[in-house]
Amino acid sequence: MAYPFRSIEKKWQSFWAKNHTFSAAFPSNKPKYYVLDMFPYPSGAGLHVGHPLGYIASDVVSRYKRHKGFNVLHPQGYDSFGLPAEQYAIQTGQHPAQTTDTNIKRYREQLDQLGFSFDWDREFRTSEPDYYRWTQWIFSQLFAAWYDNTSDRAKPISTLIDHLDKWGTDQLDAHCDEDTPLLTASEWKALTSDEQQTYLLHYRMTYLAESEVNWCPQLGTVLANDEVVNGVSERGGFAVERKKMTQWIMRISCYAERLLDGLNTIDWPEPLKEMQRNWIGRSVGATVRFSVFQHDAEIEVFTTRPDTLYGVTFMTLAPEHPLVQNITTDDQRVAVQDYVSQSAKRTERDRMADVKNITGVFTGSYAIHPLSGAKVPIWIGDYVLAGYGTGAVMAVPCGDQRDYEFATHFSIPITNIFADVEIENAAHVEKGETRIANSDFLNGLTVAEATQAAIEHLEKIDRGTAKIQYRLRDAVFSRQRYWGEPIPVYFKNGIPHLISEHCLPLQLPAVEKYLPTETGSPPLGNAIDWAWDETNETVVTIDKINEKTIFPIELNTMPGWAGSSWYFNRYVDAKNNKAFADRDKLEYWGKVDLYVGGSEHATGHLLYSRFWQKVLFDLGHVPVNEFAQKLVNQGMILGESAFIFRKSGTQTYVSAGLINGIDVEPIHVDVTYVDANNVVAHHELKNWRPEFADAKFDLEDGKLIAKREVEKMSKSKYNVVNPDDICDQYGADTLRMYELFLGPIEQAKPWNTAGISGVYGFLNKFWRLFHENEQFSISDEPPSSGMLKSLHTTIEKVTHDIDQFSLNTAVSAFMICVNELTAAKCNHRAILKPLTVLLAPFAPHICEELWEKLGHTPSLSNEPYPIADPMHLKETQITYPISFNGKMRFTLDLDAEATKDEIEQAALADERTAQ
Repeated sequence: MAYPFRSIEKKWQSFWAKNHTFSAAFPSNKPKYYVLDMFPYPSGAGLHVGHPLGYIASDVVSRYKRHKGFNVLHPQGYDSFGLPAEQYAIQTGQHPAQTTDTNIKRYREQLDQLGFSFDWDREFRTSEPDYYRWTQWIFSQLFAAWYDNTSDRAKPISTLIDHLDKWGTDQLDAHCDEDTPLLTASEWKALTSDEQQTYLLHYRMTYLAESEVNWCPQLGTVLANDEVVNGVSERGGFAVERKKMTQWIMRISCYAERLLDGLNTIDWPEPLKEMQRNWIGRSVGATVRFSVFQHDAEIEVFTTRPDTLYGVTFMTLAPEHPLVQNITTDDQRVAVQDYVSQSAKRTERDRMADVKNITGVFTGSYAIHPLSGAKVPIWIGDYVLAGYGTGAVMAVPCGDQRDYEFATHFSIPITNIFADVEIENAAHVEKGETRIANSDFLNGLTVAEATQAAIEHLEKIDRGTAKIQYRLRDAVFSRQRYWGEPIPVYFKNGIPHLISEHCLPLQLPAVEKYLPTETGSPPLGNAIDWAWDETNETVVTIDKINEKTIFPIELNTMPGWAGSSWYFNRYVDAKNNKAFADRDKLEYWGKVDLYVGGSEHATGHLLYSRFWQKVLFDLGHVPVNEFAQKLVNQGMILGESAFIFRKSGTQTYVSAGLINGIDVEPIHVDVTYVDANNVVAHHELKNWRPEFADAKFDLEDGKLIAKREVEKMSKSKYNVVNPDDICDQYGADTLRMYELFLGPIEQAKPWNTAGISGVYGFLNKFWRLFHENEQFSISDEPPSSGMLKSLHTTIEKVTHDIDQFSLNTAVSAFMICVNELTAAKCNHRAILKPLTVLLAPFAPHICEELWEKLGHTPSLSNEPYPIADPMHLKETQITYPISFNGKMRFTLDLDAEATKDEIEQAALADERTAQ
């Protein structure tokens, strides 16, 4: 009989919820284990079968650790602020608060039906005022902090003020803006209060500045670099352009070295670590200053190759460099302005990635070489970025391939400074044992020797200095959107002031129009109740603003990554309304022991979270400076998509076998309209979507044939498989085990619904071990040695596989075991009781039911995990091949400890020997 999964799953899901089975205890004398999934943002599509994989894997580990005697924290919540939720609301014409609530209820239903051991008592949403109150509080901590390079940590701004009061900027080594003025203590004290507050913005960990940003008109907001892919927004695929805007910015660059060093202390996938290392981009070299001929200006560059200074034959500035307009000559002005305008339409990523197209324009001006005194032409090229380094590069075409191609393209001279090296066809980019030539006092030196000598000489003549530089730039923090955390700041005389902590949360106001604007005017500009009464410390209507006691509140909101950059700390004390988390609970739970989520967050969420954690650690708010000790990136479960082909510029769709020689565009169609033979129900397409209403079809043999492709499972590709359907047909335990069985957790693997029947059959076979003639039947007789060997071999294998996160092979081990026990007609309690506990992390519903049938109450969730007994792992028999004259005649199963003589005697005594 098939096991009744529907009734079983509802029964135990209800039991777990009613009894708070998975609520983590505090205080506890047990060792802790903190398992966390990257919490979902509640999109309108709900979950497809690709989403639960990470949750299933973490749930297996959570349940396993609970069986092993750990106090397990395995919480869940929702990343409900930000672009995904807001875009869905806009598309459906609803308010984001409404769609978010609806979508979360749907997600909760789907998560519950999969039987996850989440501690729902700690559930929260980042869009709840009780939560984002503390996100605002963290912003306030950053605003009220500065970075002391001497002690290499963030400190309260009050300590900086104390220093300025006593010594001014003397003996002050702080991370600050490059244009920060130096002051004496008396000059600092002579500043007005407003002037002092303005001055402190040069040092604050979060500050206002005008910067080049990725502006997306259709989304109506600024995007972080990691939110832009191939010149368009990652979400929605909308065009992105560069634009100067005043933004809130977070000084993450303070932590560049510590973020690099911290990677050596955490167990994260090496490819992801390397992504962060490259994103941070540590470079060792020197800054060099070139004066501009006939201008009172200097161009500072950073180079990792000061040994190549005599190979400089031109300089290149970023189109956005502040000197461009000043040094461009009249006869070059039109060409330069055109080039700058075109560059503004391209994102930084596009400019860096586009190595084939060489573009640039001459400014008409020259720099003076700091060593030779030669005139060096100054060009503009969009491969140079204003925000990286100084926004200018010294071009050495003999030693850099991009410079070489630029020089060749524009017929700029190339000077070879490498001894015994040919550069007729390409630059010489290898350092090796190359010696320097044509370089005055550097001639004959190795690269390393020339580098050191060049730096010493630059410092001697005051034209440069040794420096370590990072690619990592400060993070733009504000967004011109509605659905996000309000920034707790008001403006008094144009200067930002924090809203007092005890007044938080500053709640998101209701607005009549929340849609983004193409001009960049934030939707909060439509709010009526959005002014701050400083005297009464409350929000009032904007018509009361008098710039004396009532002031305007910041109109921008926080980015989507704000709420997710600290949520792991809130879970340890999710209902605390007096602090963002209790110190004792933070001490007990410490780091996340296992964090599971996608590698696509490497340079976004995972980097920003490490940054915020280090700031909070420096300020004494958390006990650890890395938030997650181990990270596992689950691979994608891929879907099989279907394409039909549209003749370009028409509404005619051509069958796949007829497209040769025709200009066609592949169009995704819902896989439910395509059968196993790739035949499309083309008549039904007309009613599916409006664009097919007037479609015409060129058929082959009366059929429209599609093509298939395995790719990312996505609603936009119409290839999703709904887990609800799988659970309804096969049960949640089957879905859980099948997703794990597909392959190693870290690898991408294609979904194939046809394969799920094998796992479903396994669970039914497991159920039948406990039943005879559809009645529960269990034996208390001692099991055979073979049964014990099957059980303990499986215990050893599964325990090892869970510890190694090799969950697919653990599922295989269960299948082998159940097949062996079925063949042995095993229904022995001594075997099936521990096997039930062993399987429970993978298939919790069926195991809870069988545990109850075995006579145990309540839940098995805290039962000790079985331990493999080495005595039962030994081979008791060995199969020997018996050969005569080099030919094997038969095999004998003999005791594993049989001697050579005993084996020979048994072989000779066997009747087959005489045949």
